[in-house]
Amino acid sequence: MTNTLAKAVSLRPLTARSVVLSTLLGLHPPRLRARHLVRVGALFGIAEGTVRVALSRMVAAGDLVHVDGAYELTERLLRRQARLDEARSPRTLPWDGTWEIALVTAERRPAADRAALRQAMQALRMAELREGTWLRPANLARPRPDVVLRQCTYLRGRPECDPAGLTATLWDLAAWAADAAVLLDALDRATSLADRFTVSAAVLGHLLRDPLLPDELLPADWPGPELRARYARCEARLERLLAECVPTGETAGEAAGEQLAKS
Repeated sequence: MTNTLAKAVSLRPLTARSVVLSTLLGLHPPRLRARHLVRVGALFGIAEGTVRVALSRMVAAGDLVHVDGAYELTERLLRRQARLDEARSPRTLPWDGTWEIALVTAERRPAADRAALRQAMQALRMAELREGTWLRPANLARPRPDVVLRQCTYLRGRPECDPAGLTATLWDLAAWAADAAVLLDALDRATSLADRFTVSAAVLGHLLRDPLLPDELLPADWPGPELRARYARCEARLERLLAECVPTGETAGEAAGEQLAKS
């Protein structure tokens, strides 16, 4: 991959932490022994000592817990894994033209609550029309976290204005599509394992920002489905390689190894 292309897709150099985290986020359950994570790191030229230092630091930072000889994701990262799973395979509903509207009705909210709500709304793929008013087409099935239910009242309705015009106000679809085109090109150009791994992570991050709008509100050439399908194929190839590092039949890594082997 050229430096220009790497810069275009905002890729960061692979680190032991990113390899460990991406590996565990892709496993169900997200649990591996250190020796398996060391083998994965070796695929990317990362030394055993570097991986083990990263594991210790991730435990200290609250990213991982060490239980019965294996490393597992903490609750915070389990929530992130759920968001990533949803980005890979979103649960959409037939759209009847209605929109879901969340109005902030809680009073005297501390800054931490306001920040948590904004983060939750973005994860729900809601867009802010004005301060305290969030909305989107009602075509997604996903639970609403407590932080949203505590602060907001939900309504359903239909805009009297042109829905496509409202969509253009809330989301910059042209910018998302342009970035998707760059990532599709990056997937074509990535030849080494490290490049494919890094580009795949960038693609998944971009899919998290896909507004997942109904087809009626998207351009005819919307690249979302193609990017998601290409990511799935790339992920399957990477999982087959990673499965070689995590043999089945070893106590703490057995379930994860079997999960990878089935992919």
